Amino acid sequence: MTLELQGVSRMVGGRVHIHPTDLALQGGTMNVLLGPTLAGKTSLMRLMAGLDAPSSGRLLWNGQDVTGQRVQDRRVAMVYQQFINYPSMSVYENIASPLRLQGRSRTDIERAVGEVAEMLKLTPMLRRKPLELSGGQQQRCALARALVKGAGLVLLDEPLANLDYKLREELRLEIPKIFEASGAIFVYATTEPEEALLLGGHTATLWEGRVTQFGPTPQVYRQPVDATTARVFSDPPMNFLPVTKTGARLTFGHLAHAPAEGALAGLADGRYLAGFRANHLALNRHSGRAVEFSCRLTATEITGSETFLHLAHGSDLWVGLVPGIHDLPPGSEVSVWLDPAHVYLFDAEGALAAPAAYALAA
Repeated sequence: MTLELQGVSRMVGGRVHIHPTDLALQGGTMNVLLGPTLAGKTSLMRLMAGLDAPSSGRLLWNGQDVTGQRVQDRRVAMVYQQFINYPSMSVYENIASPLRLQGRSRTDIERAVGEVAEMLKLTPMLRRKPLELSGGQQQRCALARALVKGAGLVLLDEPLANLDYKLREELRLEIPKIFEASGAIFVYATTEPEEALLLGGHTATLWEGRVTQFGPTPQVYRQPVDATTARVFSDPPMNFLPVTKTGARLTFGHLAHAPAEGALAGLADGRYLAGFRANHLALNRHSGRAVEFSCRLTATEITGSETFLHLAHGSDLWVGLVPGIHDLPPGSEVSVWLDPAHVYLFDAEGALAAPAAYALAA
């Protein structure tokens, strides 16, 4: 089972919603669309489903061109951020409804509903109405109706966004197992890098209607092909700082220095853009190679076990994420430390010039 997008684009009123896109998705895989709001995730899903027609390119399902085929004639199921259930029907009837439309026998319906209800832990609730359920149970009902259809393509548009933290964590762990067993192609849209990492599979990063990278999720996270992908796949967004390589030395900004070692040693001399994630900044010298930066603290956000530090380093604005509670006064001068092993280097066009050493070792 395969879905291929070949040069698929979407323009509305002369405005580009999706730039020409090539993707190949395989059966039994979880495929995450990761990007900020308005990056093009929903637009791309609508093209995959056949709800919108592409402005150029074509879609192939198992090698067959289905570009002009109606969504009703495709084996597609969609689950949205908002719970979409029939409030007057029981959970059983909600799940069974697509099977009744397919003309399946009563025996087949009972078996299929029973299997998917057991899988999603809905068996004790089959006689209840959706409004009698919690938010997480309602969303599981919507998921069950999508799965029971036997769709070859299941599209999930931020399906857990409205659930509380505990339910999101629970379903994030369950969903990959459920989907792998079904053999279908699953496409899951999210704005959260952490969710993409938890779901695993493959991730496509999107920015302003363009797929910047697609591949195994850990690989895209550890070795982003450019600064845009690195920004999208970091929460908070990746921090950046100009750096100059001269011989065997790196100069960050104008003052901080570090040896150019490993993959950085072979780079041509010149100017680059250093990128590093928030959790790689520290308030103490955590390694002998760590470089010190003097910053002005603009704000702190204490989460309970961690503290977000909003920092100004010259004209560059950074966010650091450090363990523990640090109630520091805004406007104060603080020193933060960065191990060069956690630094990515990007060239003048934003392409990856050298991955961080820690990413290569992972």
